[in-house]
Amino acid sequence: MEGKVNITTGVFWATDLCVGNIAPQTGNGTYFPGLCLQDSPLGVRYTDFVTAFPAGINAAATWNRALIRQRGAYMGAEFKGKGVNVALGPMMNMGRNPEGGRNWEGFGADPFLSGAAAYETVLGMQSSGVQACAKHYINNEQEWYRTQESSNVDDRTEHEIYLPPFLKSVMAGVASVMCSYNLINDTYACENDRTLNQILKTEFGFQGYVMSDWTATMSTLSAVAGLDMTMPGGVGFGDNYSYFGANLTAFVDNGTIAASRLDDMATRIVASWYFLGQDQPGYPNVSFSAFDTTDYHNLHIDVQEDHYELVREMGASSTVLLKNNGVLPLKNIRSYSIIGSDAGPGLLGPNGYSDRGGDDGVLAMGWGSGTDQFPYLITPLEAIQARARLNRSSVNWVLNDFDYTLVQSTVAEQDVAIVFVNSDSGEGYITVGGNYGDRNNLTAWHGGDQLILAVAAANNNTIVVTHSVGPLIIEPWVDHPNVTAILWAGIAGQEVGNSLVDVLFGDWNPSGRLPYTIAKNASDYPSEPIDGATTNIIRVDYNEGLFIDYRWFDAMNITPRYEFGYGLSYSTFEYSNLCITPVANADSYDAAAIANWEAGLPSLWGEGSSTAFWLHTPAYTVTFDLTNTGAYYGGEIPQLYVHFPTDSGEPPSVLKGFTNANLNPGETQSITISIARYDLSIWDVAAQSWVKPAGNITFTVGASSRDGRLYGTVPV
Repeated sequence: MEGKVNITTGVFWATDLCVGNIAPQTGNGTYFPGLCLQDSPLGVRYTDFVTAFPAGINAAATWNRALIRQRGAYMGAEFKGKGVNVALGPMMNMGRNPEGGRNWEGFGADPFLSGAAAYETVLGMQSSGVQACAKHYINNEQEWYRTQESSNVDDRTEHEIYLPPFLKSVMAGVASVMCSYNLINDTYACENDRTLNQILKTEFGFQGYVMSDWTATMSTLSAVAGLDMTMPGGVGFGDNYSYFGANLTAFVDNGTIAASRLDDMATRIVASWYFLGQDQPGYPNVSFSAFDTTDYHNLHIDVQEDHYELVREMGASSTVLLKNNGVLPLKNIRSYSIIGSDAGPGLLGPNGYSDRGGDDGVLAMGWGSGTDQFPYLITPLEAIQARARLNRSSVNWVLNDFDYTLVQSTVAEQDVAIVFVNSDSGEGYITVGGNYGDRNNLTAWHGGDQLILAVAAANNNTIVVTHSVGPLIIEPWVDHPNVTAILWAGIAGQEVGNSLVDVLFGDWNPSGRLPYTIAKNASDYPSEPIDGATTNIIRVDYNEGLFIDYRWFDAMNITPRYEFGYGLSYSTFEYSNLCITPVANADSYDAAAIANWEAGLPSLWGEGSSTAFWLHTPAYTVTFDLTNTGAYYGGEIPQLYVHFPTDSGEPPSVLKGFTNANLNPGETQSITISIARYDLSIWDVAAQSWVKPAGNITFTVGASSRDGRLYGTVPV
């Protein structure tokens, strides 16, 4: 029994090579080598010669499933190459609060987009042989007092907004799920029978194991509620005693916890190890020490291969063109002024701040456990100068954000001024500039608004580039007549400068789209982190329900500055010839369940009921023609939004499909987007089932959540 218990119990913080470790086990002629669990969702943390990939929010901004899966595959290969068994990602909490500190680790503010990105990332990572870990389950949408807040969420909102990325991860075969620090409806996430046993393991049919976030285990009886593994082992980071370990052994011995439950816990963990083929000869040993750079295990194995090429491509693909008065792409420019600290290198280098907990120089990654080491960092200033050398143009710069006199004298008489601003955030154990993880506001850091206005006052061709973890309020300057273009570049990883240059000079026609809404006023958003010091549990009521981000703006008739899904191109696209066609049911489908659904009746709740094949397989195909009517080769992101009957309680528009297409000038392609019954369903709380609402269901195909081009009705 002790061997089984040991498989479920970490070996305590900083006592082994990885941030989480399961010790090797022997007995009965078998040998289990243990597990190495290591951050982060964008690369292998606490080691060298690894890639600093674009953050999850940039992956989502590509709206490109193939790129997202490739990013996952390359990350998975690097984790495996370093000897890691379990990569602690992807992160898929929703961007409910635009100020949320860890939003950049995830995939934005829409459950469908986040679900698609989570699905592709898990498939990619596990295709390389590493176990993925879907986190943080669930409702971990703020950093402030994250261990002392109860996220109070109704069942329908949970199912339609916050659970879909985890559901899609389960459908992708994710090996593990990490439960979060917070409470959910007054019960801690890691001992919440409703979310762990009833929803995840039964309704979703999850066959892998649930691990705690680090020190998020709250009792030995968490095992009964569905927790399978406690990390890093101790009750606290510095403790050498555990809620599992000897306590779990005693609880099984005295019958408080059934022996069969312990068997289930250990089986889920070992089964995932087998599932990813980690039992096969040749799986690499751990080749680094997360806590001691002088340890002999640090073999400095290079796992980067040519992954920088994907980083550069994804950085360009995730850059969103918000405004363009015809100045981009740049051509025949003889003189540039580059303005702002975000354009250049940090004074301490790319890794000068522990866990990237500082904002100095170009922002290419947030801070916290969701980071890794930059092998190098190509700044915009470096990349633009390299292009200027080829183009025989001149470059001047000022990296001081506050010397407005010098800035204005430098940009005067220059053909173009490119001004860089940023906004940072991260995990709450680090405070940067008075921001305790979550951002205090939605304004640009380092006086960015004032810097832009100073530049625009002295140069009539001012291009603004933002490197931001999330939305900003840009009203002070967005309509300034001298601000001729805006590029929203997110946090793009180690090739950030090269990615930007590819877009600026037209090597890449921007195809990125916003994964969240940019509002005109911070008060336009429906929620923000709940703050205030307390020794009690903070109530975080998700009162907006289904109406987060663009759904709120649509329902409340609030005009955003730039809507969800928005993004311009150097070209133009025309949509035509819409058609929707039912997909014939195969004999293997559950005919009774389909008939119930078509009649508006619920199906039975049970194991795998929300991940059933009949619910998620394509039921309709939407086809249309897409034509590039412009002068540039480039990509478009057609988006499909469903409009449920008005009495269904749903938001006016709900994203339920998207794809990407690249076309030459004048080229027409036939585009297909599939819709499943799941996409046309709402959650019936009483029946605990996905149900088709009564009435007509219509849909829009277009270029953003507010730019419809084609309109149709679903023939149900």
